[in-house]
Amino acid sequence: MANKRVLVKFSGEALAGESGFGIDTSILKFIADEIKTLVNSGIEVGIVIGGGNIIRGVSAARDGIIKRTSGDYMGMLSTVINSVAMQEALEHVGMEVRVQSAIKMEAICETFIVRRAQRHLQKGRIVIFAAGTGNPYFTTDTAATLRAIEIGADMILKATKVDGVYDKDPKKFLDAQKLNELTYDRAMNDNIKVMDDTAIALAKDNNLPIVVCNMFVKNNLLEIINGDYAKCSIVKKKKLNKN
Repeated sequence: MANKRVLVKFSGEALAGESGFGIDTSILKFIADEIKTLVNSGIEVGIVIGGGNIIRGVSAARDGIIKRTSGDYMGMLSTVINSVAMQEALEHVGMEVRVQSAIKMEAICETFIVRRAQRHLQKGRIVIFAAGTGNPYFTTDTAATLRAIEIGADMILKATKVDGVYDKDPKKFLDAQKLNELTYDRAMNDNIKVMDDTAIALAKDNNLPIVVCNMFVKNNLLEIINGDYAKCSIVKKKKLNKN
């Protein structure tokens, strides 16, 4: 697979570290170094970050005091906070970065324009896509898939705390088996939470591979992009082995 352009998606919770809330700058620095390695290897990188370390729309609206739409907009704003933090960390390690938001906020970042984003990537700049899709009821997983398609990414790297997808929770079941490859249909039909169903369906319609991997293993992203798929799981159209 000739991966010249990728989109990296990771959760906001990943930025919080053990505390579960806020931003751990040591984690920011680690991620920035990993992304720098990709760019220095000639790979064009887009990024989408969740906002769960600050607030989630579903959680904010749980008791009905805050409307779901307002809660989702609050969640979108939290992704902007994380995106600005990531921009600072990447610039700290010498990278050129642009944050583009689906919601206009000119004093903080650019507004998302796909042709401008593509131009930034062509110039070797990292583009961080903030504020989800700009619409309530859509997750940052769906936003990541949408942006990956729009910029013509070769794959989505869903960076997590585990080395791939399992048929059941490996923390709870000792007999959990890793699925090295699986189809979009199996991920949806078996309710395997690679991403939400909307994101998976969108990836399926556009034949966009989803690679699930551990973001906390040094050089893991680069090795996967270069073809070492032993440390990840791939969701794509055709399944080639028994897993």
